Amino acid sequence: MKLAGEGPSSVSCFVKKEEEEDFTFEDPCIRKEATSGQQLPRVLRSPLAKSLRNELNMNWDLIEVLSSLIGVERWVCVNIVTLLQEENTVPFMVRYRKDMINHMDADAVRDVQLVYEELCTLAKKTQSVIQTLKKDGNLTAELEQTLRSCRSADELDHVYTPYKKGSKLTKARRAKALGLEDAASALLETPNVLDLNKWVKPGTEGLSTTEEVALGVEHILADMIAKDPDTLTYVKTLCETSHITIQSTVSKSALKEKEQEKTDIDKFSLYFDFTSNIQRIQPHQVDMESLKILTVKVNIPDRVRTDFTTWCINSRWRTKTFAREELRVMIKNAVEDSYKRLILPFLTRSYRSKLTTAAEKESIAMFVRNLRQRLLACPVRGCVIMGVDPGFRHGCKVAILSSTSHILHTDVFYLHSSKHQEADKLRHLLVKYGCTKIVIGNGTACRETESFFSELICRRFFNPLDVSYCITNEAGASIYSVSPEAVKEMPDMDPNLRSAVSIGRRVQDPMAELVKIDPKHIGIGTYQHDVSAGALKAALDGVVQECVSFVGVDINICSETLMRHVAGLNAGRARNIAEWRVQNGPFINREQLKLVKGMGPKSFQQCAGFVRINPQTLERYFIMKCFQKCQNLSFNIAVPEKATTKKGKGKSAVVVPTSVNPLDQTCIHPESYHVAQRFLSRVGGSADQIGTAKLSQCMDNTVKNSSVEELASTMDTSPETLKLIIDGLTQPPGFDIRQNFGQADFKRGVVSMSDLQVGAVLTGRVDNTALFGAFVDIGVGRSGLIHKSKITLDKLPPSQRRRSLVLGPGERVEVRVLNVDRQRGRIGLDLIRVLQ
Repeated sequence: MKLAGEGPSSVSCFVKKEEEEDFTFEDPCIRKEATSGQQLPRVLRSPLAKSLRNELNMNWDLIEVLSSLIGVERWVCVNIVTLLQEENTVPFMVRYRKDMINHMDADAVRDVQLVYEELCTLAKKTQSVIQTLKKDGNLTAELEQTLRSCRSADELDHVYTPYKKGSKLTKARRAKALGLEDAASALLETPNVLDLNKWVKPGTEGLSTTEEVALGVEHILADMIAKDPDTLTYVKTLCETSHITIQSTVSKSALKEKEQEKTDIDKFSLYFDFTSNIQRIQPHQVDMESLKILTVKVNIPDRVRTDFTTWCINSRWRTKTFAREELRVMIKNAVEDSYKRLILPFLTRSYRSKLTTAAEKESIAMFVRNLRQRLLACPVRGCVIMGVDPGFRHGCKVAILSSTSHILHTDVFYLHSSKHQEADKLRHLLVKYGCTKIVIGNGTACRETESFFSELICRRFFNPLDVSYCITNEAGASIYSVSPEAVKEMPDMDPNLRSAVSIGRRVQDPMAELVKIDPKHIGIGTYQHDVSAGALKAALDGVVQECVSFVGVDINICSETLMRHVAGLNAGRARNIAEWRVQNGPFINREQLKLVKGMGPKSFQQCAGFVRINPQTLERYFIMKCFQKCQNLSFNIAVPEKATTKKGKGKSAVVVPTSVNPLDQTCIHPESYHVAQRFLSRVGGSADQIGTAKLSQCMDNTVKNSSVEELASTMDTSPETLKLIIDGLTQPPGFDIRQNFGQADFKRGVVSMSDLQVGAVLTGRVDNTALFGAFVDIGVGRSGLIHKSKITLDKLPPSQRRRSLVLGPGERVEVRVLNVDRQRGRIGLDLIRVLQ
């Protein structure tokens, strides 16, 4: 079907001068399929690792450190770092560069990206510290090498802290200022000729006696020991094989406030005298000290100190020649002083920092998983929906939405005062618009509003309509209702009514509505105030981009807000695309995106595979235009008759066809269209048959006769690309990956918490997850908790057993009631199974 207007659409074309460079995709990075145990791939000898080391100017190899920290093979790290340096987005890498990243998922790639950025930040901070020390005149060649050997921010701070401006002069620096550094070197190198009396200066503080000289030398040596990389590595190895514990006790200030009845601390009684192996401490137990109710300390056993002292004296810090007894005592004193005063505090800080970092990462991972489940909830399409924002004093705000989310009617009902009169008005409204689905927000008055509708439904009050309702999370709806985005979208509407619209649309198309709200306000996860705001925002923005990109957007009807989150696009490019649609009509094919202002080659490469050109949308548009023409209304064909040009700086022109390409409705990337066409010819099909049973049968027969690997080899492509092409050709038009995820549960009756009995088996939907378990909505107004100890592998489907967070929002589960605490409003549940 040709939708380009009058005349042969295959002949006319758009032309645009690209300001940046030609629209050609660069050669991909080295692709290597490797697994552990194979010979190191050739990619490791690429110049990237060497260039990165020179660029960072550190004493360690970035790729090697990155690989060891995250447990990913070096060749994969090389490819990921290269792709990141080329400004590739995570969704693009995960979908279209699978073979280069060893089939890692988006979360794993983001972990590599995060650690890579942390190491780059460490290198920059190290360089800044070196420049500061150099400016202050405190930099020595030995200190610079020590700084460049640091592999973590903790190590860097440990070395740099004594030299910070305003910090108290350390014992070692005072001794060095007295000129005792040569004496310390002599103690290790030539103790047989060392005479401490040569440094004695009567009347000079710190040098007046041999005892003071010896003490100064010990302080210098202790400082050297504490900053030596090999020594720190050894003591960390000792700790790894030792029973390190973390202990908490109630703080004195908390006890004092309890006596004054200012604070209720009894809910923390479990941790008043708590001890746990540091390897077994749970992430949600780490951040409690910030409340100043508990005092926490790390206990390192004495065996570490004993073994460390012996190793230092007999190995690492052993004198090169014979040393007298008093000199050996000095070395022993220096080692013990170094451990107690410098190394032990460093180890304690390091452990606490690691625990905090690990807890933060777990919290963010939980946020990411919960948000992904919310965004990928299956839309409820094809029906009129009533969104209800419940309330008492100000009434229940109601919005009737069409099957395409257009606002049909808004109103306010006072359901909890004049019930009979309002019920009649509601029935009239539902019958008028043919609405059978009601979505109630879970805020104030939710339970009372649910009871009101449930009673009417049981009485068949809405006959002949078969009305049902569901409860949805309304977190963030109020914030959105007064945001500039909502004002722009619904300028003349009361903010309270905007909330009702948002609540209804969250069920009609969860992703399209939730992307309008800051992820941290969507009501997912816990402890969000205890984690880094920047890290949380970056992770949540990343998962929004991932979900929007993988689902794909119909570029001709999606909102500007949704477009912003497509990989390769941003607010500016999304605005330019929306303006292009207004001026020129719908996009006929993906290639026309190149005509949009600000759309360079890299942006097009990143977004093209996630943008869809839906033929049905185009057909509706041109039918409408034809109708307008028949009615003698203004008729403006979207495709200009002339080729469009834009002046560039000596760059070649870009030729953009105006014909419809059926492949533009699939997940196949334009860079693989030539492979897809060859494959279609091989199986005896055509692009017009995409999604049909006939084409699927042809492809199945071809793959059975010849494996995917063999076919990929003959077509000069990778098996991963060919598999993606097969998926794209198999999926029917309008395919949505969210159809495999859970949809909102609509019901007609209500159950109260008083009806629950221990041992009862119920079905519910996971509402939220925390690090200690999952909260499940079982339809009684209170979510029950499945403790993490009840979520065992044998109760999970095989596909979920490898996930770190095995349950997420939206998943349907079968549970058994373990206990009901009606006074505190708590329900304990046991997981029976996950419903598919």
